[in-house]
Amino acid sequence: MIDKITDFLFGLKMTIISGVFLLIAIIFMILGIDTPIYLNPAWGTVIISGIPMLLLAMTRLVREKWISSALLIAIAMIASLLIGEVFAAGEVAWIMALGALLEDWTVERAKKGLKNLIDLTPQTARLTNGDVIPASEVKLGDNIRILPGENIPVDGEIIKGTSSIDQSVMTGESLPIDKTVGDEVFCGTTNMFGAIDIRATSLSEDSSLQKLIDLVKAADEKQAPTQRIADKWATWLVPIALLIAIAAWLVTGNIERGVTVLVVFCPCALILATPTAIMAAIGQATKHGVLIKSGEALEKLGGLNTLVFDKTGTLTYGNLVVSDIIPYDVSEGELLRLTASCESFSEHPLAKAIVSKVKDDNIEISDVENFEMYPGLGVSCEIDSDKIYAGNLKFLNENGFDNDITSDLDKLKNEGKATVIVGRNDEIIGIIALSDMIREDAPEMINNLHDIKSKTVLLTGDNKQAADYFASKVGIGEVHGNLLPEEKLEWISKYQENGENVCMVGDGVNDAPALKTANVSVAMGSMGSDVAIEAADIALLGDEISKIPYLKKLSNSTLFTIKANIIISMTINAVAIVCSVLGLLNPVTGAIVHNAGSCLVVLNAALLYDRNFDKKSKNSKHNHYHTHEDGIHTHSHENVEIIDEIQTENGVRHLHAHTHPMNRHACESYHN
Repeated sequence: MIDKITDFLFGLKMTIISGVFLLIAIIFMILGIDTPIYLNPAWGTVIISGIPMLLLAMTRLVREKWISSALLIAIAMIASLLIGEVFAAGEVAWIMALGALLEDWTVERAKKGLKNLIDLTPQTARLTNGDVIPASEVKLGDNIRILPGENIPVDGEIIKGTSSIDQSVMTGESLPIDKTVGDEVFCGTTNMFGAIDIRATSLSEDSSLQKLIDLVKAADEKQAPTQRIADKWATWLVPIALLIAIAAWLVTGNIERGVTVLVVFCPCALILATPTAIMAAIGQATKHGVLIKSGEALEKLGGLNTLVFDKTGTLTYGNLVVSDIIPYDVSEGELLRLTASCESFSEHPLAKAIVSKVKDDNIEISDVENFEMYPGLGVSCEIDSDKIYAGNLKFLNENGFDNDITSDLDKLKNEGKATVIVGRNDEIIGIIALSDMIREDAPEMINNLHDIKSKTVLLTGDNKQAADYFASKVGIGEVHGNLLPEEKLEWISKYQENGENVCMVGDGVNDAPALKTANVSVAMGSMGSDVAIEAADIALLGDEISKIPYLKKLSNSTLFTIKANIIISMTINAVAIVCSVLGLLNPVTGAIVHNAGSCLVVLNAALLYDRNFDKKSKNSKHNHYHTHEDGIHTHSHENVEIIDEIQTENGVRHLHAHTHPMNRHACESYHN
């Protein structure tokens, strides 16, 4: 009951109403309007903000054995009321309420991600006899049928059929995995194509997806709220304030001086030092397309020394594109035409990527006849009386093709690429390889992190060859592949046990436990799953992974501002205490000075909002146009700042622009 009352009165609406009462009291003071003490408008502030603050102080003292800053403010408020200084009592109570409100905003964590993860769990299962039962009633050994497009309700082993399974929810792999009789499948993953029958190998409460949910819950419970710095210091602030106040009263014989000491000693500016700086930094980050959900995370960012990355959707775009075309005795265009024509009736992601490539290249797709699809293997059809096969090596071998293409396949596999082998009649005519594309800014981002002495690690569910290939492309030295969610979490915990402060950057549901366990977590905002975004402390709204180094700079500046605010508040308090003891301040003027210190802290924190941490340009890019008889050649460079010179000579117009030291020189040329 007490907690409900405290939460209500410390809420936004009641804090605003409380501030209005205090503002009216200030107006009355300025206009010289005298009112009986019991009609002072500041009583509204005392009741609304003072009562919950008093309850909070007593609760912490009695129930939690905790001497908090709220106790000192409560003592100052009561002392002010005892000598009739209602305004001073209301002022310290309202500043305390404002600080609590600001801090609540900065440490609030979203909880919807766990619900989204739970929603992935299938609720029903179809037995092979046709009965549909709740997934919770599936028993070990039950035979379950999963149709194309359905989620698998429990962990199991395939006993009939062949298909491709999208298990990105568990492993983060960008490609569906071909599965056949004897292969294991996971709860929550999706059957893409052919119908399969599985034998249940675990109950729903023991499934791999449920274990993932439990990992997120457990990791979330480990996150302790950040304690206000003022409360950390309150253990010795309270007795010191009381001793000085009592000494001032006894030495001078003036109780008003003792009360004034208590009023100016209240650590309200100290309370505001951290949340105001964090709010300004969060606003600054939002302007740069970064959503920071945790003030605690922002404070920790600057001290990070190990950054762990997922691969698919984080360092890559998460979209398959044709990366290699290897023709044998046909042209590249002919190989693409035949393959895309054959794949045009397939819904497989590899097929869609090949068809998209052909459309982009304006290659005409031919009519096909007798199209057949073999889930987990490939497709076949007839084009211009030729029999065309497109699929994996097993599929081609089963149809009588025995060409030796092992070296090409091994090379592509080591680069982490998926392959479609194409055969015509009785001869293999080529290989088309597909790969996820690396983000253009990923290598530079990794290099910038290495420049500031940060360790980088790749943890991925992809196979080791793919992981090594991508890591070499972006410059990451430490790589761990073939990882399930719990194994990613184990690696994060291992680094933390070694004393490393870890930041996890990921985008998938499978990353959620690791994101929750890391000291700080970053999710890709537009590409990432809702679960990953909600589990993370920070979301990159535009998926600009290059913002990671910027975030470290922002954190360092935020910590500097917090420390500066603490010094400012403590200095003002020290001067005000001396003035109070000397009788230069009374409770009302002391409250005004106390309020001025709080305002100064807020203003200093606000400077963070417009500070330029990102050394990028005023003009986001420039282009280089070179006109030839056969057209225009164009390329772009990022981060141009100011155009400073224009020259014209021999019919060529040059525009030169200089960037910051970290960026390249830029130039535009128009050839007439």
